Amino acid sequence: MPRHNFAPPRGALETITLESEALAGNLLGDPVQRSVAVYIPKECAGGGTFPLFVDLAGFTGSGLSHIGWKPFGESVPQRVDRLIDEGKMGPAVFAFPDCFTSLGGNQYINSAAMGRWEDFLIDEMIPRLESGFPIEPGREKRALFGKSSGGYGAIVHGLRHGETWNAVACHSGDMGFDLVYRSDFPKVLDCLAKHDRNIASFLDHLEGKPKIEGDEFHVLMTLAMAATYDPDAKAYKGIRLPVDLETCELDRERWNAWLANDPLRLVRMEECLESLRRLAGIYIDCGSRDQYALHYGARRFTAALKEAGIDHRYEEFDDNHSSVDYRMDLSLPWLYRALDTASS
Repeated sequence: MPRHNFAPPRGALETITLESEALAGNLLGDPVQRSVAVYIPKECAGGGTFPLFVDLAGFTGSGLSHIGWKPFGESVPQRVDRLIDEGKMGPAVFAFPDCFTSLGGNQYINSAAMGRWEDFLIDEMIPRLESGFPIEPGREKRALFGKSSGGYGAIVHGLRHGETWNAVACHSGDMGFDLVYRSDFPKVLDCLAKHDRNIASFLDHLEGKPKIEGDEFHVLMTLAMAATYDPDAKAYKGIRLPVDLETCELDRERWNAWLANDPLRLVRMEECLESLRRLAGIYIDCGSRDQYALHYGARRFTAALKEAGIDHRYEEFDDNHSSVDYRMDLSLPWLYRALDTASS
């Protein structure tokens, strides 16, 4: 079994609160006041400024969950301390934003339904962090990383915001939407049929339950993706599916709205390739037995990077989608070296 890390974090852990204009008016009715936990390793206490690493949590997660105790494992602050002790990376300030939504998660892009999360992270969070913590200002020392939905957020920010970030790490990130999402639509409709094919009734049903069952969790996840990729201001909480709710026939226009956010489509756009070319480091990995078939999307994505002549690191490892935080032992030092090399 994995070794448990008993050592408490040695650095300082602070939490700030942002009153977000970017999230105002979101159709979910979620709060605009958001917390960001910040970990400052003890090695940053002697003065000077340091790189900024931002951690994007996966679906159903929050950055706040990454700073807490874990059985037979370690929190991200504990992991950072250990990696520094082992000489694998130098000190950096780590930020853990709480981007959880009432639909269970976040893809970290702008959405009328979910909120303008790109703007929150870039225009609101970063300036607040740089003004209050010992962080090197500017993009040259900024890294963004995450797993699953967080990995999607990291790679999409790399594709769209090379002016903001200088290195990204995508662990098992959503890509290849035809494989990841389409097979779930019949199961989603079967579940909605128990609630008169009414999304509002289904969500009301979940709110009245003591826990969410496995099948219902995946329905909720699909609804969150719909609210992210193709929100409808006239629909309940902005949610519309790209299929007929009775026949499951695909609405090509609506599905194309989803695909417009697929990294496999974005990576074929010249402006996105130019954004990636600005980055000092692109790290991507995925388990070869990923339950969501994300390894196939990762293979296609990295093939497109190779075709475009964009330097990157891709690793496929023998595991699935679950409990793969140990991969940060590779990505965090790699990101640190990428930032360090770019500035030297």
